[in-house]
Amino acid sequence: MTPASDSASAALRDGQVVVVSGSTGLIGTRLLAVLGASGYGVRRLVRRVPRGPNEIAWDPARGTIDAASLDGVDAVVHLAGETIAALWTPERKRRIRESRVRGTTLLATTLAERARPPRVLLSASAIGIYGNRGDDVLDESSAHGQGFLASVSEQWEAATEAASHAGIRVVNHRNGIVLARDGGMLAKLLPVFRLGIAGRVGSGRQWLSWIALSDLVAAMLFLLTADGVSGPVNMVAPNPVNNAELTRTLARVLRRPAILPVPATALSLTMGQMARETLLSSQRVRPKKLLDAGYEFALPTLETAIRTELARSSTRSSDR
Repeated sequence: MTPASDSASAALRDGQVVVVSGSTGLIGTRLLAVLGASGYGVRRLVRRVPRGPNEIAWDPARGTIDAASLDGVDAVVHLAGETIAALWTPERKRRIRESRVRGTTLLATTLAERARPPRVLLSASAIGIYGNRGDDVLDESSAHGQGFLASVSEQWEAATEAASHAGIRVVNHRNGIVLARDGGMLAKLLPVFRLGIAGRVGSGRQWLSWIALSDLVAAMLFLLTADGVSGPVNMVAPNPVNNAELTRTLARVLRRPAILPVPATALSLTMGQMARETLLSSQRVRPKKLLDAGYEFALPTLETAIRTELARSSTRSSDR
């Protein structure tokens, strides 16, 4: 968290409660650890029988939630959603869309109906909303793109409308590629690069807008108390890179060669639409709202971010 937000966040921490969904995922696990260390009271939304007073039952697929347990909470961070890192069969695409839209609609509607709704709802979204945009520099005012991820992200953000109409400050944080040792793209790349059998993907010219996990979590805490910020917020570092630069940087950090390119046609044939909209898509995104609000990135450059995240101890939870 940046120094400018310390006094405001201290006021929020004083006896106040944050509810988190998706708390066992990569982002949620780190977020819970930081919230707890910062003095927040934390409750988790769980899709099973609660094991204690700090857990709240919900089942987005069935449309059920323990609404009474949300009365009087101060903030909600909504991260839950089916992973996109798999072959996009029709069934997988249905689950990706419904897990985001149904869960967000249920949560936003329930919060809007509370006698004492939370002050703020941070609801995850993705820079996939911009589609494949080549070299265009994109910020929160840029038009939405085409494709499955763009369509899902639009519906995902629209699902929070009930909360904003009820006067809750809603932030749709559009996450970029999250760099972390314990999960996501970086964790998948590490074994391949360490074996020295890696290389650029496709042309290597496609832009990757990334953010270190530690900066993502710090920015989320910043947004909890940034009362003037609402709507879409790009959660990316200020220095995007193309795929070729990512490849060179990771190879340099690991001291391994990276000279075996992966042809775009091979990825399209084996991974289909998922590869075309993620690995081969180009999104050069700028975090305009975060910068304008005064957030200061701790890890603004790729090599520093990779080295710092690789040096961290594992924080993943085994509780599923």
